[in-house]
Amino acid sequence: MNIAKRVGAWGDRHHPKILDLLRMVLGMFLFFKGIIFFNNAGYLRYLILDTGAIKGSPGLISAIIYYVTYMHVLGGGLIFLGLFTRLWALLQLPIVFVAVFFVNITAPYVNSELWLSILVLALLCVFLVLGSGPLSLDRLLMKSKNNDELR
Repeated sequence: MNIAKRVGAWGDRHHPKILDLLRMVLGMFLFFKGIIFFNNAGYLRYLILDTGAIKGSPGLISAIIYYVTYMHVLGGGLIFLGLFTRLWALLQLPIVFVAVFFVNITAPYVNSELWLSILVLALLCVFLVLGSGPLSLDRLLMKSKNNDELR
């Protein structure tokens, strides 16, 4: 736990405000990607089955579809707001990792989504280390808590 606290403290000290804008764009992207998957679950089912990596019951496939969709919607929204950013980035990592190494890389044609998935994976790793930043609900709640303790 000491290492996690030190990484968190280092990330809080080395966080330019421009990264908050990047965090918000990442959150919006994940949120809208989740909305797209929510509105077109058949496409997500096709992506999962087309890779051949998961061979299971229809119930397992449906559970994966719900997990991916709701993690993107909820996680993307909370990453955008900067609330528990490290936690939500960590929860997004397995989804995006699978998208990079099993879904997009196996496409037989040049896929622009591969590069987008790699970028999202890299940004999630960055925000896993750096955290929310100065323009976030985490920081606002921390300031509010510190002000309440001073009273």
